[in-house]
Amino acid sequence: MRPADYEWQSDFAKKYVAIGRKEGLAQAWAESVLKVLLARGFQVTDEQRERGLSCQDPEQLETWLVQAATAADASRVADVLGR
Repeated sequence: MRPADYEWQSDFAKKYVAIGRKEGLAQAWAESVLKVLLARGFQVTDEQRERGLSCQDPEQLETWLVQAATAADASRVADVLGR
């Protein structure tokens, strides 16, 4: 049996597996936002990078990803990751 196919039985394990998955998903979304900005040639400051990578709110990260993909120019990058 592959570990990914294993179904946790205890409520304790289910709770912490779910937390880990949520954190991993947030990290992936945050990295995606930064990758899209960089791929589009936008400069990202250290402060913006830290703000993006520290965000754990999936809705905020989704909003930022859409904004990163559709920003008209570099002046909008500050709006993507907040000021």
